[in-house]
Amino acid sequence: MNVGLSRKEHGGQREILPSLQARLDCRAGMATTTAGVAGGFVQGNLAILPEKLASAFHRFCQLNPKPCPIIGMSDVGDPRIPALGLDLDIRTDLPRYRVWRDGEVAEEPTDIMAHWRGDLVAFVIGCSYSFEEALMTDGLPIRHVERKLRVPMYRTNIACQRAGPFAGPMVVSMRPFRPADAIRAVLITSRFPAVHGAPVHLGHPHSIGIADIGKPDYGDPVPVEADEIPVFWACGVTPQAVISAAKLPFAVTHAPGMMLVTDLQNKQLAVL
Repeated sequence: MNVGLSRKEHGGQREILPSLQARLDCRAGMATTTAGVAGGFVQGNLAILPEKLASAFHRFCQLNPKPCPIIGMSDVGDPRIPALGLDLDIRTDLPRYRVWRDGEVAEEPTDIMAHWRGDLVAFVIGCSYSFEEALMTDGLPIRHVERKLRVPMYRTNIACQRAGPFAGPMVVSMRPFRPADAIRAVLITSRFPAVHGAPVHLGHPHSIGIADIGKPDYGDPVPVEADEIPVFWACGVTPQAVISAAKLPFAVTHAPGMMLVTDLQNKQLAVL
């Protein structure tokens, strides 16, 4: 995937792309959900690990492509990922991070300058916010976007395939739709395999281990109306459940719902 300059010429002046503006806002302290931010541009989940664990995590993503589709990866110790944005700094450009120690969240800072090390590798994983644009373009409402909330996310009883120390439950995100709209959502999102693709489950949350749809493990609850069914997509927060299960000594992720906005365009990820 090719990505253009984060600043483009417009009327003799350099215009900042909405994606770069979102990253600049994060550098300036924006700490809110990125749902609906920088429309048209791909957002990504984040997992940062020491080099000695990077190959095993890479293999984990290959074995579990629905929740963990990699769209970018840094060189060891390099906070830049030029393929995702020439003006991108992985240490500062998300609204909020999670610093993990021994499988527990130790801090949730707005930058990780103090935690960056020369042995770290950053993985950026596709985010369902990208296919939401296609859903809304087709007239399907996205409730958490309408209400300016984070998408609700749940740990399930669907086991991921193990790679080294990485194993654990798949996390899913949920959007409610009327049944006919749910069918349309399946067709639309199946065109975006790089950002989780088609749903993994429709209806009956208890059958995938979700006891209470009103109490998500991550994000914010949204109502499911009487004429709607919950539709579940594999979610890029899955690595956080896996990091917790593995009790890794150190890792960094994004805070759920607070993504990296890249300069890739959503339309680049669509397949016919």
